[in-house]
Amino acid sequence: MDAETQAVTAPRPHLEARGDDPAPRPVPPVLEPDAKGLADRFSRTFGPENPVRVFVVALLAGYALLVTAMVFLGLVLIHVLLPIGGLGEADEEFSQWLADNRSPAQEDFSWIGSTLSGGHVIPAVIGICLVVFLIMRRWLLAAFVLFVVAVESGTYRATSLIVERERPEVERLESLPVDASYPSGHTAAAVALYGGLLLLLASRFDSAVIRVGAVVLGVAIPLFVAWARMYRGMHHFSDVVAGLLMGLGALVILVFAARAARAAAERRDGVPVGGDTA
Repeated sequence: MDAETQAVTAPRPHLEARGDDPAPRPVPPVLEPDAKGLADRFSRTFGPENPVRVFVVALLAGYALLVTAMVFLGLVLIHVLLPIGGLGEADEEFSQWLADNRSPAQEDFSWIGSTLSGGHVIPAVIGICLVVFLIMRRWLLAAFVLFVVAVESGTYRATSLIVERERPEVERLESLPVDASYPSGHTAAAVALYGGLLLLLASRFDSAVIRVGAVVLGVAIPLFVAWARMYRGMHHFSDVVAGLLMGLGALVILVFAARAARAAAERRDGVPVGGDTA
């Protein structure tokens, strides 16, 4: 068999991954770049055929933007919006109402919601996902899960150091620094990790039942965590709203970074970006 014949008959893993054969896709469609889209153009600028460089640059740029946005939002919230029309008092009164209506059963339930996005469960979930994805040789998925929480956590740390806000003036059920109420890191982590995993799941399967279930869980889990953090007196309502926004921001950054890195990898391997054959 000559070289030309071998080239024609050789396996084409990238085409198999795109669905020309029944082999599974290497990444969920939500992480696939659009030909000549923003992620593709970004990769052409910062590393046309270097996916690692593109991913890192996108990650750092996104992190800087998210920190800036959250700090700006926090300063505006605390110094401009909350003093207007009694909004600050309403924020505090809602926390007080939750504390006044606590029950032992609901306190236990709130502990579940808080622990679900706490400092032990989140690392455990990340570790399990990393082991699974690395065994499957799904490097981009492993990076997605690891760095979506890294961006969220790093943004929370930087923001809470710059924007100081006292926690609600109620009996708190956990011992944490009292001046780190804004934003809710637990809520943001729930959006980033659980929402991110469910986003990948919904994108990967065509089943309407799976997609609807993933969307419902992707909304319900962060809201459950947000309620738990407020119920336990750890955050105001406005803090958990900011946490939801921060978690969404981390998700957007990682989806973009993954798409840009994927575009660079496809270009490096001679595969049309996004399936574009033009």
